[in-house]
Amino acid sequence: MFTQGIRYMLLAVFFFALMNVFVKMLPNIPAVEIVFFRSVVSLVLSYFFLKMQKVSVWGNNKKVLLARGTCGAIALIMYFKTLQVMPLASATTIQYLSPMFSSILGIYIVKEKVHPKQWIFFALAFLGVLMVKGFDPRITPLLFTVGIVAALFSGLAYNFIRMLKTTEHPLVIVFYFPLVTIPITGFICFFDWVNPIGMEWLFLLLVGVFTQFAQYFMTKAYQAEELSKISSLQYLGLIYALGFGYVFFEETFKIMTYLGMTIMVVGVILNVWYKNSLIKKEIKKATIL
Repeated sequence: MFTQGIRYMLLAVFFFALMNVFVKMLPNIPAVEIVFFRSVVSLVLSYFFLKMQKVSVWGNNKKVLLARGTCGAIALIMYFKTLQVMPLASATTIQYLSPMFSSILGIYIVKEKVHPKQWIFFALAFLGVLMVKGFDPRITPLLFTVGIVAALFSGLAYNFIRMLKTTEHPLVIVFYFPLVTIPITGFICFFDWVNPIGMEWLFLLLVGVFTQFAQYFMTKAYQAEELSKISSLQYLGLIYALGFGYVFFEETFKIMTYLGMTIMVVGVILNVWYKNSLIKKEIKKATIL
């Protein structure tokens, strides 16, 4: 049965997949510039929604909000670059390593434990990504490194979000991302500006709009449903990436590459499942005591 939370998450995954498609449809626009336009749209929409809900846009823990925005900006610029030049599904697969990096970095940042079995799942996920890279000559070592660093900074940003979960409104966290990203990307764009032509203006607008929709529905999903029930649904985005990549960009892969993608997703999902099962056991034990 599709609960409200599941429906919200499915919508979020779909809109993120559409965002990826339109980023890839802008090969002549620098990734930094795409992030700049996306951030402008996000800033305007986030500010509008915050004002509607009468929530202060400035938040409480400004240092962590700024750190989250900076890490998110670096991650997004690098991820958009991989989307532009890699096959859509390959770039998506590498980005899905971010939860693994989030857990590893969480040991030091938010003092969360990583149990021994989780390292097996991490190794499995990374093996899958190495297979994707190894069996696809379109992924150069440099592009692979850029994708890994993008996932690493995404994992770092997720940890800062966890630090803010009890002090900030979700929309404030969303608002700070473009607030930080616009000055960074705007400065870089000043030295490498490419004027969009024709349909590129529409594609840039759609990148921003679809991103906002995706973030909104993902926030609603996590508010409406238990994390363990919906977190794995985000990996359906790989199916969208494979489908959209084939339809719009005629992208195909070798059998071993498909196998690598499957192994990566299995490793990440097993980690999420195992971690949530441990949380449930701890809650049950505390309830009994």
